[in-house]
Formats: sequence, structure tokens, C-alpha cells
Amino acid sequence: MVQHNSLLTASIGPQLARMAGPMALGIVAIQAFNLVDLFFIGLLGTDALAAISFTFPVTFVVISLAMGLGAGLSASLGQALGAGNQQQAAQFTSHSLLLALALVCLLAGAGATTIDPLFRLLGADDALLVPIHDYMLIWYLTMPLLVLPMVGNAAIRATGDTRTPSLVMIVAGLVNGLLDPLLIFGVGPFPELGIRGAAIASACSWLMATIVGLWLLRYRKRLLAWPLLRSELLLSHWRQLLQVAIPASFTNLLTPLSTAVLMIILAGLGKEVVAAYGAASRLEALMLIVMMALSSVLAPFISQNTGAGLHQRSRLALLLSMRFALGFQLLVFGLLWWLAPWLARQFSDNAEVSRHLTFYLRLVPLGYGLQGCFMLLASALNGLRVSSISLLLNGIRLFGLLLPLAWLGARWAGEAGIFTGILVANLLAGIIAGAFAWRRFPWKINHPLA
Repeated sequence: MVQHNSLLTASIGPQLARMAGPMALGIVAIQAFNLVDLFFIGLLGTDALAAISFTFPVTFVVISLAMGLGAGLSASLGQALGAGNQQQAAQFTSHSLLLALALVCLLAGAGATTIDPLFRLLGADDALLVPIHDYMLIWYLTMPLLVLPMVGNAAIRATGDTRTPSLVMIVAGLVNGLLDPLLIFGVGPFPELGIRGAAIASACSWLMATIVGLWLLRYRKRLLAWPLLRSELLLSHWRQLLQVAIPASFTNLLTPLSTAVLMIILAGLGKEVVAAYGAASRLEALMLIVMMALSSVLAPFISQNTGAGLHQRSRLALLLSMRFALGFQLLVFGLLWWLAPWLARQFSDNAEVSRHLTFYLRLVPLGYGLQGCFMLLASALNGLRVSSISLLLNGIRLFGLLLPLAWLGARWAGEAGIFTGILVANLLAGIIAGAFAWRRFPWKINHPLA
């Protein structure tokens, strides 16, 4: 029997709300604790903060891989659970975690032996290489403890339980936040480890999350079994996992790549415009948390209903979520329009930066609703195990719409033009997503685990 049949029988809107609420809290907690991490590292001085900044591209690649593996596991696992195949779901979960562990160990070994040349290539000077090496060596060696709970939490969410993974994330963040000052500055009996202390604090929080996550998968969700190391079954499950994981990982990488190009365009308009966009991006991450949470829970909802053969219910869930996105983000736009001047002053006392930021906040959020629709479609396609379509659509949005329109806008009307280009790109992408959802979703139904 399916353990979490509320995904298959409960009213769609309330069920998605019950799942999205804890997910949103988890996302907020992770963002808050990341800021706390940066705060304590910043107290060590400019070199330590600069060193951590250099690590972001590398850590983002690893996190993108983990998120991709999680998406692949969640999609196939959800379909298996929806079809009532608990034993096969447990085998698939076990094989997926085995592959995740193997891949991350290979990456960790390669990363630990190439720290200095890699970060020198990224532009770090000899002085910064010392703290970078101190931090990244520990980070690489404990990287499996980061990836395993990320993938494992995706499996738990595939059952429809978003509260437990969110609670694990919050507690792990608290552990990290409590250990940071103790290990960085050597409070009480703890040694003063500097930037290495930050890495060890993170590793301790990951270890806790790994132990709790594996216990939950084994004893509460019954989703861990001794892996059947028959080559044909193992390779079949790995192929099925990577069919979603590889495109999903590349999709996650498209955003920072396009952002890097966008920053080059912005830099041509002056540092004030760059500063305004940087502040706007941080606010935007907060304003889209509800959409991120809803899109995260939509994938397992759709995968379970697809596995159970409830295709019309999957379609209704996507369309209902899109309707909510339009209404909710319209309210967010109204709030930002009213608060824009005050928010701009909180981020900068430079009059020009405040002016650019106010203009951005009174323009670009108009497209957040349709941007949310695009996010929801991408997640829904992952739930159907057709993340290659999601990768294609995201590539079109970022490199076919956003960057060309931003470049044209910058040439024609400076900062006003580039911000307008961003808005128009989001509007067009959202319209494409809505039309696709209405006319073509589900694009393709992949069979559950056989």
C-alpha cells in the first residue's frame, strides 16, 4: 500500500499548502544560517571573507550536483510510491545513495588534490590561497556528509513529508550557527581554529543531518534496503536516476552562468548599477521563497500522482499552483512598490544606488508571478522525469530571452533599459510556461520503476 496516500486523495490546494509551508521555513532557515556563517567569518577580516567568496563557484557546482541527484531520486521514487511499489522504491533509494556516495567521493578526491591550482586559476593570490586551502581541504574531505543528507531529504520529500526534512535543515543550521563562534574564535575549552573552525562547524552539522536522515529513511520511511548489487538492476536504476539528475544539475548551473554574463553587461553601466542589482538580487531571493517552496513540493506531488495514473490530477495541481503564483506575487509587487524607497535606503546611503534600486523594485517584480509560473513548470517536468525539457526551456529563458533583451536594453536606455529587459524576459518566459502547461502538460509519461 502507498504510505502517504494524502497526495493521491486529499484536496489539491490544501495538500500543496501543507507541504509548502514547512519547506518555506526550511529555506528561510538555511538562508539565515548562511548569513550567520558569513558574519562570523567576516569577523576574521577581509582576507577570510575574500577566501570564502572564492569558494562559492566550487561549492555551488557540488550543491547543483546534489540537487540534481535529489531531483532524479525524488521523481522516480515518487512514481514508484504512487504505484504502490514500496520494495522497489527502497531498492531505488539505496542504489541512488550508493551512486551519490561514489560520485561525491571521486569529486572530493579530485578536489582535495587540486585546491591550489584550481583557485589560482580562479584568480586567488598566494596570500588568499592559505585560508582557501585550510577551508577547502576540510570541506572536500567532509563533502559526502553534505551530499548524502541533501539527496536523502529529497527521498523523504518524495513521500509527501516536507516537515521532517525542513526540521532536519533547521536543526543542522542551528548546530552550525552555535559551533561557528566556538570553533572560529576558541571560546571556552574549544580551540581557536579560525577559518578551519568554520569548515569543521559545517561538517559537524552535516554529520548530524546525515545520521538523522539515514535513520529516518531506514526506520521511519522504510526506504533503505541492503543494495542488490546485481549489475543489470544497479545499472538500470543508475540510468534512470541520471536521466533526470544530469539535466537537472545543468539547469541549476545555468543561472550562475547567465548571472555572470549579466554582471558583465551591468558593469558597463557603472558600479552604482551593479550595487543596486546586487541588493535587488538579495531581496528577490526573499520575495520568491514561497515560489521556491511550492515548486519544490510540486515535483513529488506530480510524480506520485503520475505513478498512480492520476494524470488529470497532476495537471490540475500545476495549473492551480500557477494561478496562485500570479495572485500571490501580484500582492508582493504591490508591497514592494510601496516599500521600495525605504528598502533602497536600508541597503545604501548612496543616492544614485538608491535611485536605481527603487526603480528596479518598482518594475521587475511585476514579472514575479509569471517567473513563478516558469519555476513551477520546470519542477513539474522534473516530476515527470523529463528534466531535459526543463533544461531546454531554462536555456531559452536565460540565453534566448534574458541576456539578449538585457543587452539590447542596456544599449538603448542604460540601466532603465536593462531592468526593463529583465522584466520583459520574465514575462515572455512565464507566458511560454503557461501556454505549455495548458496545451502540452503532461508532455510525456515515463513509466514508474519496473
